[in-house]
Order: sequence, then structure tokens, then C-alpha cells
Amino acid sequence: MTALCSENCSSQYQLHQTNQPLGGNCLLVFIMLGKILLNILTLGMRRKTTYQNFMEYFCISLAFIDLLLLVNISIISYFSDVVLLGIRFTKYHICLFTQIISFTYGFLYYPVFLIACIDYHLHFCKTNFPFKKLFYFFTVTVIWISVFTYVLGNPAIYQNLKAQNIYSYQCPFYVSIQSYWLSFSVVMILFMVFITSWSEVITLVQAIRITSYMNETILYFPYSSHSGYTMNSKKTLLPKFIVCFLGTWLPFVLLQIIILLFKVQIPAYIEMNIPWLYFVNSFLIATVYWFNCHKLDLRDMALPVDPFVNWKCCFIPLAIHNLEQIEKPISIIIC
Repeated sequence: MTALCSENCSSQYQLHQTNQPLGGNCLLVFIMLGKILLNILTLGMRRKTTYQNFMEYFCISLAFIDLLLLVNISIISYFSDVVLLGIRFTKYHICLFTQIISFTYGFLYYPVFLIACIDYHLHFCKTNFPFKKLFYFFTVTVIWISVFTYVLGNPAIYQNLKAQNIYSYQCPFYVSIQSYWLSFSVVMILFMVFITSWSEVITLVQAIRITSYMNETILYFPYSSHSGYTMNSKKTLLPKFIVCFLGTWLPFVLLQIIILLFKVQIPAYIEMNIPWLYFVNSFLIATVYWFNCHKLDLRDMALPVDPFVNWKCCFIPLAIHNLEQIEKPISIIIC
């Protein structure tokens, strides 16, 4: 594998030319098929009680684009030479489509992250606007169209795609710098938070109880009635957030650490996936909760709901001594 550098290359990407010929398109089909199955599994595992938000709409749109790419490359791989609407598609277009998708995905990290932050902030500010579903659909559509237009109209990207026509026996892939810096930032913040409150985290882990309630696995934090606990204390909430976040996403955090340490270069069309988006989504929700903990009202059903982490268990101050004798266990949160 040889890394190529060019003055015309976009600063958002590194171009890496592989020794894999275009004839190995079956591998690409299997990779995309595995990614789509992972997307479906993740969407099926998420909580169905979550409210409508931007990230949900974007994840569904990403799954649709992945499926569309798989259908296109599968048809071209099977027929080898297809004429559609007067346009001839060959195996060269399999690499071309994948490159365009890689560039597009690589430019989406920062916009999606920023819009998701704004979306959650507006929910905490209780900013309501009509036709919310239509607004999210329109926003996601505009983002995709804008990034596609930028990719296809960028001279540097055009030169890279044009060069592929000259060296048609090879198919380079593209690595997004945006995903690297986002992953690096999230991992570093988690590391600093853990180091800052590691003793509280260990104590909290030892105090956590996992049991069964109404045929479901539940987790709760037992508190002493003399603990002097205050719900709006950011210092007190920090270790609880770490425990809740790592309790769900620890394998993914370890994976991100391995990728960063060994500088693993993953093509952008693979790295932009729904599990990664939900991982970042949980981090965003926890961050917004922590900064706005003094404004929280747990009875407000409009609060951001994480599809994989139930953050409300961090805010319950009451102790539980006998689960069977409690009719309304407000301090029990299903996780």
C-alpha cells in the first residue's frame, strides 16, 4: 500500500492507492452487504420510544444510500456491461461510484455533528416549530444534495476521479480526516473525564445493582438517604455519565482507541456507519445533559431520549431497599 500526496488533493482526505484490481468487485459487494446488515441490526436494536430528531432521520437516510450503492454495484458486477438511459456502465463505474460515496461521506461528519448539537440544544430550550418531521426530512435532504454537489463540483476531487480513468487497473480509497479528529476528540474527552473522576467511577461501579423487574433487566444507582446528593451537581453527575456511557459503548470506545493508536486507515464508505453515528449521538446527548443539568425536568417527555443509553438513571436520588414492595419504582430505570 502506497500513500500518494498531491497538491490538488483535498485537505479533508488522504489518497491511498491499493494493489487491489477492479476485478475484485465481489469483495466490495460483500463489504457493503455486511455494512447494511450491521445498519439493520443497529436500527432494530434501538429503543422504539425515542422521539423524532435529526440524527434518527440522518441514520435512516444513510442506510438508504448504502442500500442504493449496494444495488448499483451488484447490478453492474453481475452484468459487467449495462446501458441505462443511453449511458453505458462498466466495472469502472463500480470504483467511481464508491469513490464519490467515500468523498461524500467524508465531508458529512462535521455538518451532521454540528446540526445534531443545535437540534438537542433547541430541545432543551423548548423551541418548538411546526411540521417538525417535514423540517428534519428537508434538512437531511439539503445536506445530502449540498455535499454531493460540492464533491462533484470540486476541482481537486474531479482531478482525482479523472486520474482513476488513466490508472483503471487500480482503485484508490479515501480516508476522512474529519472522522479521525472527531473520534480523537471524543476519546480524549472520555479519557480526561475518567482520569478526573476515576475514584468516584470505581466506587460507583461497586455500588451499582443489576437485577430483574417485570421480566426486564434493570440497573439502578443505590443512594444513601444521608448522602446530601443534589441532582444539579455537575461534579456528581460526571462519574455517573461515564458509567452509563461506557456501560453501553465500551467495546466501541476500545475499537476507536485501537484505530487511533495503530493509525488504521478505513475507507470513508465503511467508516461512516450507523453504529458510529449512534455512538457519537450518545456522547452528544450526555454532553448536553451535563451542561444543562440545572434545567432538567425528568417529567418532561420532550427531553432527548438516547436509543441505547437511558440517561435518566443518573438523576434518580432515591434508594431502593425492597424491589418487590414498591408499586411505582421511580428510582428504577430500564436500561
